Amino acid sequence: MSAMIWTVVLLVISNIFMTVAWYGHLKLQSTGISANWPLYAVILFSWGIALLEYCCQVPANRMGFEGNGGPYSLIQLKVMQEVITLVVFVVFSLIAFEGFELKWNHYIAMGLLVGAVWLVFMK
Repeated sequence: MSAMIWTVVLLVISNIFMTVAWYGHLKLQSTGISANWPLYAVILFSWGIALLEYCCQVPANRMGFEGNGGPYSLIQLKVMQEVITLVVFVVFSLIAFEGFELKWNHYIAMGLLVGAVWLVFMK
């Protein structure tokens, strides 16, 4: 598989781990699983998941960066990462959090981010 595709795949996987690390503990708390955990335990739990994020994120950026022979500029990697983060967050939130809903302004914000991707990939 090419560096272009591997970069995107690894960014998606890293964002799944990141979203679970950042917001999964809120779901665990609301279900009562971690409601009585001390804050340091929640932080260590999240760090453990975030380690898996970094195991995908760092190789994705290294292989995707044009300075290392990859297909993407630094700004392309960053903006692409932000859109992937948003998509993963929305899917996670719709699945994990009852009552989560998107409003008109959220859709416009997402459209603007997609527009940002289009702009950074313009020649």
